[in-house]
Amino acid sequence: MEVASIPQASYVQLPAEISFHNWLAVRIGFIAAACAVIVCMIPIPLVWLRLPIAFVAAGFLAVYLYNRRTGQVLSLRSGARMGWITGVFSFAIVGILVALMILAILNEPQLVKQIQSQLPPNDANSESIAQALNDPAKLSAELSQSLVLLFVLLTALPIIGGALGAKVLEKE
Repeated sequence: MEVASIPQASYVQLPAEISFHNWLAVRIGFIAAACAVIVCMIPIPLVWLRLPIAFVAAGFLAVYLYNRRTGQVLSLRSGARMGWITGVFSFAIVGILVALMILAILNEPQLVKQIQSQLPPNDANSESIAQALNDPAKLSAELSQSLVLLFVLLTALPIIGGALGAKVLEKE
């Protein structure tokens, strides 16, 4: 008695869409975001240049790592989405660090005095910071504005880096 062989079905795995449902994209985005935050915390000169470069590089790094891990060449849109995931994680990490810093400042009155003593005298910005540290309503208003600006900045820069990474790696 001869057994007929059944043809094996071949499955083609479609590339996974870049979103928060793609666990590999989420892990890679978190790693790239953590790297960018660590780079921004290193005390080296040119703070205003370091921040944009670090977060654009984080978006690029996320696309590069995803490309290396999956072998999938990302489109410009998918690269921007990968950057968006990285940016959201960047904002979350920075937000947690800022919240911890604010809790430390509010729980230690000596820390507020020490910060105020380090501000340059007769400076408009110093007076504004000193007033904000003494007035909780003003502090919360300035923090709210800063968080909105920080969200836009920390998501836009990795999006640019992700789109740039997808475009550069597309040609390889």
